[in-house]
Amino acid sequence: MSVRIQEIKATCKNYDEVRNRILSQNARYIGFDHQIDHYFKIPHGRLKLRIGNIEKNLIYYQRPNRKGPKLSEVKLYPVHEPEKLNALLSSALDTLVIVDKQREIFFVENVKIHLDLVKDLGSFLEIEAIDEDDCFSDEALLQQCHQMMTQLNITPADLICDSYSDMLLKMQTRL
Repeated sequence: MSVRIQEIKATCKNYDEVRNRILSQNARYIGFDHQIDHYFKIPHGRLKLRIGNIEKNLIYYQRPNRKGPKLSEVKLYPVHEPEKLNALLSSALDTLVIVDKQREIFFVENVKIHLDLVKDLGSFLEIEAIDEDDCFSDEALLQQCHQMMTQLNITPADLICDSYSDMLLKMQTRL
């Protein structure tokens, strides 16, 4: 499945307060997921295998690293036996980094919201305005992302440009 996503990532200094704001938007709670993302070294873009209780996908995407909303083209392949696929991929490709996170997942219509506690990094919030059926323009997705940022009181100072994988890689190079 191929989807377009307009997304932001931000630091989350007050997890409980942000969670209450999300719920005040009549968000549909999907659940709590412990996710291990295995990133593999590839020549272009990013390839990760997500192993979780709720989400189990092989994911390929390309996305710019910049603060604020960014548009991504994402290819998702549902995986029924992620541990077996991880063994196969790990035999063929080098591992770039592994991201271990506790994630709460919410939806407000087509907008997906994650509250993440990332091992070794801290608390974060992600907003993803998702277009699965090619029924939203890029501008409409951007507007949805901005609207949710406003409703959740996300300021420009809260925004971050790096992915969790990039932050962990930078941390590893400093050690």
